[in-house]
Amino acid sequence: MGASYYQFCPVAKAMELLDERWTMLVVRELIAGSRHFNDLRRGLPRMSPTLLSKRLQQLVNAGIVERRPEGAEVRYELTPAGQELEPIVAAIGNWGVRWIGELGDRDLDPKLLLWDMRRNVDHAALPPGRTVVSFRFPHAEPQARHWWLVLTAAEADVCDTDPGHEVTVRVTADLRGLIDVWLGNRRWSDALRRGDVAIDGPAPLRRALPGWFKEMAYASVPRPA
Repeated sequence: MGASYYQFCPVAKAMELLDERWTMLVVRELIAGSRHFNDLRRGLPRMSPTLLSKRLQQLVNAGIVERRPEGAEVRYELTPAGQELEPIVAAIGNWGVRWIGELGDRDLDPKLLLWDMRRNVDHAALPPGRTVVSFRFPHAEPQARHWWLVLTAAEADVCDTDPGHEVTVRVTADLRGLIDVWLGNRRWSDALRRGDVAIDGPAPLRRALPGWFKEMAYASVPRPA
C-alpha cells in the first residue's frame, strides 16, 4: 500500500493503493487484455520496467492481481477484487473524455496509439492472408515516425522496424489528427478530407481500412454540448 491518509473512509483506504503513480494504468492494461510483462510494457511505454515490476508486486500483495507461472513466462490475471475495478476504470475514462481539455504535445504517443489499434483489430474484416499497414508520422520525433501493423485472421503485431513484408496500405498522418480520430473526436472521413490523414494503396483497400479496426472503448462517449 502507498502512504496512508489515516482516515477510516473507504475511499481513502482504497486510494492508498490505487492513487500511486501508474497503478490504475497497470490495472487498465490488465482489463484491456495484457497478460504478460512485455505486453504490459508495450501498453505503458513510458513506465520503467523496474517501476512496473514494483506496481505489479504491490497489486499482487493487495489481492488485486494473481501471478501465475506459465512455462518460462509469468502470466498476470486480475482477481475478483481486481475485476471489480473494471467499471470504475471505465467511468474514469468516460469522465476524462467528457471533461478533460485538449491533449498536450507530450501526450501524443505513437507507440501507445499503434498498440491500442493493434488490440482493436477486427480480424474478421481483414482481407485474406497477411495485411501490412505502414504508418508514417512526418512531424513526430525521428525515432517514432515509422510503424507497421502486421495483421492476419488470427494475430496482430506492432513493429517499429520494417518487418520486411510487402506493404498492403500506407497511412501518412498528423499524429494529433489520427489520435483525434481514434478517440472519436473526429471521423475518418473528416480527417481524410482535411488532409490530416492520407491512405495510399488500392482503392478498395483504402476505403476498407477504417473498418479493419473496432471502435476504441471511449470513442462513443457523448461529449458535452
